[in-house]
Amino acid sequence: MPSFDVVSKLDLQEVDNAVNQTRKEVDQRYDFKGTRTEIALDGEEIRIGSSDEHRVAAVVDVLQTKLVKRGVSLKSLDYGKVEPASGSRVRQAIALRQGIAEDKAKLIVRRIKDAKLKVQAQIQADQVRVTGKNRDDLQAAIQLLRQDEFELPLQFVNFRD
Repeated sequence: MPSFDVVSKLDLQEVDNAVNQTRKEVDQRYDFKGTRTEIALDGEEIRIGSSDEHRVAAVVDVLQTKLVKRGVSLKSLDYGKVEPASGSRVRQAIALRQGIAEDKAKLIVRRIKDAKLKVQAQIQADQVRVTGKNRDDLQAAIQLLRQDEFELPLQFVNFRD
């Protein structure tokens, strides 16, 4: 039986490259001289620190530009609050979301069932497996999911006949 998986994954190498490009640009920009602005990728979190909130916002803007150029969806970023840090500095943590949360997976399954397509959807850990009798029904399900807004980037992988 043909099937495919709906997943939400990030290419962490591209995120790392975007963070490194952002760090280089911040180091070269005149408006960041002497502010001890830093950006780092720590596991599944990006940490930004600077002397004030405006500079943190500027670094986030540069980072978003670099991520978009590298094909990383901004929907997978979860922005934390800008918090005061030691030495009259501020910091912000940006979490990287991977996988489909259970509530979002249930929403995806419900959307497929409501469309009355001849496919079955089931939740498997942090992904959703969709199976059907023919390829056309599966492609219709993919088009249906691409049209809807689930607030996270979806990829369709493991398409099998």
